[in-house]
Amino acid sequence: MGLYTYDSTPIPKSDRIPKLVENLYAKMPEIESARAVLITESYKQTENEPMIIRRAKAFQHILENIPITIRDLELVVGSSTLAPRGCQTFPEFSYEWLEAEFDTVETRSADPFYISEQTKKELKEANAYWKGRTTSDLATAYMEPETLLDIEHNIFTPGNYFYNGVGHVTVKYGEVLEIGFSGIRKKAEDELASMKVSDGNYQTKSRFLEAVMISCDAAITYARRYAKLALEMAEKCSDPVRKKELLIIAQNCANVPEKGATGFYEACQSFWFVQQLLQIESSGHSISPGRFDQYMYPYYKKDLDSGKITREFAQELLDCIWVKLNDLNKCRDAASAEGFAGYSLFQNLIAGGQNEDGIDVTNDLSFMCITSSMHVFLPMPSLSVRVWNGSPHEFLIYAAELTRTGIGLPAYYNDEVIIPSLESRGLTLQDARDYNIIGCVEPQKSGKTNGWHDAAFFNMCRPLELVFSNGVDKGVQIGPKTGNVEDMKTFDEFYDAYKAQMDYAIALLVNADNAIDMAHAERAPLPFLASMVDDCIKRGKTLEQGGAVYNFTGPQGFGVANMADALYAVKKLVYDENKITMHDLKMALSTNYGKGLSSDDVAEMVSEVASAMKSAGQPVGEKEVAAILKTVVAATESEQVKANGERILKLIDAVPKFGNDIPEVDAFARDVAYTYTKPLEKYKNPRGGMFQAGLYPVSANVPLGGQTGATPDGRLAHMPVADGVSPSAGKDVNGPTAAANSVSRLDHFIASNGTLFNQKFHPSALSGREGLEKFVGLIQSYFDQKGSHMQFNVVSRETLLDAQKHPEQYKHLVVRVAGYSALFTTLSKSLQDDIIRRTEQGF
Repeated sequence: MGLYTYDSTPIPKSDRIPKLVENLYAKMPEIESARAVLITESYKQTENEPMIIRRAKAFQHILENIPITIRDLELVVGSSTLAPRGCQTFPEFSYEWLEAEFDTVETRSADPFYISEQTKKELKEANAYWKGRTTSDLATAYMEPETLLDIEHNIFTPGNYFYNGVGHVTVKYGEVLEIGFSGIRKKAEDELASMKVSDGNYQTKSRFLEAVMISCDAAITYARRYAKLALEMAEKCSDPVRKKELLIIAQNCANVPEKGATGFYEACQSFWFVQQLLQIESSGHSISPGRFDQYMYPYYKKDLDSGKITREFAQELLDCIWVKLNDLNKCRDAASAEGFAGYSLFQNLIAGGQNEDGIDVTNDLSFMCITSSMHVFLPMPSLSVRVWNGSPHEFLIYAAELTRTGIGLPAYYNDEVIIPSLESRGLTLQDARDYNIIGCVEPQKSGKTNGWHDAAFFNMCRPLELVFSNGVDKGVQIGPKTGNVEDMKTFDEFYDAYKAQMDYAIALLVNADNAIDMAHAERAPLPFLASMVDDCIKRGKTLEQGGAVYNFTGPQGFGVANMADALYAVKKLVYDENKITMHDLKMALSTNYGKGLSSDDVAEMVSEVASAMKSAGQPVGEKEVAAILKTVVAATESEQVKANGERILKLIDAVPKFGNDIPEVDAFARDVAYTYTKPLEKYKNPRGGMFQAGLYPVSANVPLGGQTGATPDGRLAHMPVADGVSPSAGKDVNGPTAAANSVSRLDHFIASNGTLFNQKFHPSALSGREGLEKFVGLIQSYFDQKGSHMQFNVVSRETLLDAQKHPEQYKHLVVRVAGYSALFTTLSKSLQDDIIRRTEQGF
């Protein structure tokens, strides 16, 4: 059981929580302009100062002037916007996309936001200053032309940090709880006092330390503003109960986060200020609370033992934090919104697991975190649990009870894989044992790591398309010339061509990520964030400049199952059994297996032919294009083409697929995954760290699949690509254990930036204690075979289909999307359809 005792007695939900949730979701989220206006004002006043000082002064100016509010019934306060679930904008990273979408952001299919005409006006005025000054502008200038070409042709997308802040970090919450920002400020003061003006790094380090002190002061000032507001509201409040609550809030905000927390309530308030303010400083998402049950536990235990707090009130405070985590929001461009649909900020909070000494430290708060997700029943936090052979069985059963509700939480992580995988990347054993999860599925050591997780999305299907086109896309040579696919005599020759296309594209992805990395270091260093990560104060550098102990870049690949099934089908049907000629396969792919092409496909083919004619010196006018169009359409709709497509689809369908516990196929999939994970390991980033692969797509497998043609696994053009390391939807037909056995045969250790394995169960599969025991047994079996992560949807296909038809009846239906959960009705239809298509399992 470990160091601590725990009480698994369920705690009833307070009446406050449903009202807080109702108020939170009463209106559409709204874009506000205050932060953009304030940061622009500050930058105009600090033109000739060092960038790190400008950033700190801008943070200070924002926190001293941004409007604040205390929402009805709140016990934990601090809101980035006046509107519930509203969002600020961050023009220093990018702004053009938002201005271009001012008139459509409210009506778009994924994550719409209301924006007033006054806000549009204020943002346009503020944004004008940032032309040519954004991190996005600088990153573009650092990229090679061929890199920009690959991005344009959707081979990969680094859009996450290209247009936004980096985020994806867990800070030293425990240190803030212990010594407050006055204590952190003192550390910076002492470090500055130890320096000499003649030191070689004095100019940069001294300014950095000054920026840390300014940022700490700003956070303290911000909390005091809330203390003052709470007192003012208490004076006017006629309700004696609420008046007392406001007075306590005022006292809390006067004490923390300036000083160390003296009890659990103060610890909750201090935690929240850190969580909120990190996201005011930068637009980076996935600011993850990490091992919340560990750093909060001493304050809870002390108050509980002294009689200062009851479990019921402590649970209510936790529930209030869970609601607040859903108040934070972010507006993305329309394309990114499709890939991150559900208004998610990926705030991953993990419970359970072992400590630095290898002892299980599951405690009472670990259970209460699960209870909070049951009570609040919202997507945030993205709750996770750590699993190993020392995990209390009843903790896993209680986690399974939450899974059974259908919320898609928690996700399950395997200590026995993640700890050694982090050690292999240079972490000490003690640090690896203390890992938490960032964002979707990415492991790191809190307070010491700048992991640059989610650095890019790499579509493993697109390089295979380039094999068939000899590196040409839309008439443009964007990949290496690997030869005419019809001349490839052996499968090894074909596979080598795929690897060559992969290697070339991966190198360009690295170029893109490193360009963006440099841009953030130069134009958007974050001193407030740096104050809470080792060893920034000692090194005198922000995270962006290499101040963290551990530095990585983690771009993720997806489409493993598609490429495994596709390449295996080519090997079997073309080369081993000679059932298909490469000519016929190429024709089937180019005509979408005879299913007919979209207008975009036809336009692309016409463009390619017209480009070829022009290169050959043949005139290409309107008549010539019309003739080409007529020829292309006729060719792709002929009966012969349809028959060829149907024949090849039937043959492909009969080939064994990944996800069915077939060792030969699974070994092949493992090797295919290596075509992405191994090449990345040789690259370095500007912060002195290495690249490490992840195998997960967030939900980008849907929109990026929409940009991908037909593939030799039988997937039709523009359909979603397989998510994470999961088998392709509907292809895992031998049950959940068989699918888990297959996925476990991938090398999860090398994908140290995280792997994602989705499964969907019919609710009946988890009914009763027996269902829960079987479910936990499945997880433990998969983890025993060295799988890294599992997450689940427990919802029937019928329920999801009905929710599509009658969304008003399913406002509170939460589902697991990818590495996060979201309200089903907030997702785009294409993403809803992808979840519906997933194989529905049962025991």
